[in-house]
Order: sequence, then structure tokens, then C-alpha cells
Amino acid sequence: MKIKVKDKVLVVAGKYKGKTGIVMRTYKKTNRITVEKINIRTKHIKKTSTRAGQRIQFEAPFNVSNVMIICPNCNKTTRVAYNIPEKGKKYRICKKCGESLEQAISKIDKKAK
Repeated sequence: MKIKVKDKVLVVAGKYKGKTGIVMRTYKKTNRITVEKINIRTKHIKKTSTRAGQRIQFEAPFNVSNVMIICPNCNKTTRVAYNIPEKGKKYRICKKCGESLEQAISKIDKKAK
């Protein structure tokens, strides 16, 4: 899967088409992702003798093919390419601007801390 947790994505198909969000969780076996504030579902919990009934809203997972990653460097939706240096790990790059997607995410994380 080319999309990872904390990537910013744009929904390109379905009910939430045109909305952006940050990936919260990935499910590699089923090829699905969960995105913040996208695909909100309501679950009804039946009352019991010890607690009242309630409605819980949560983000449901959907197929990864319905989103495109947004490059943090050029702020455009892009496909993902890979660069494999002779030494070091394989990393993802933006097809449009050629910048690394991995380094930009680590810069954002450092600013947040």
C-alpha cells in the first residue's frame, strides 16, 4: 500500500468526494484506510439494565483506491513513485515535484513536538 498513516489525502470517489483528511489507520490485508472526519457512521447501542442506550459516531474504513495522496511540498494530488538509493531505505517521492514524501512528514512531526 502506497499510503501510510499521517498522510494527507483527497477523496476522489464516493459520497465524500472532494474532502480532505489525514489517514488515521491502514488495513493492509483488506486494502482499506480510515480517514479523519470522512465516512462517518452511526452505531446504535441497545440499552441494558446497567447503562442507557446510546448512539456512537465513528469513522468507517473504505477502499484506498478512492483517495489520492496530497504532496506536502507542492500541495497537489499525486501518484506515488519510489526511489531506491544504493545505501539506505526505499522511500516514496511525489510524481509531480520529485520531492520525498517521507521527509516532509518527519518535518511536520518535529514541528508538532
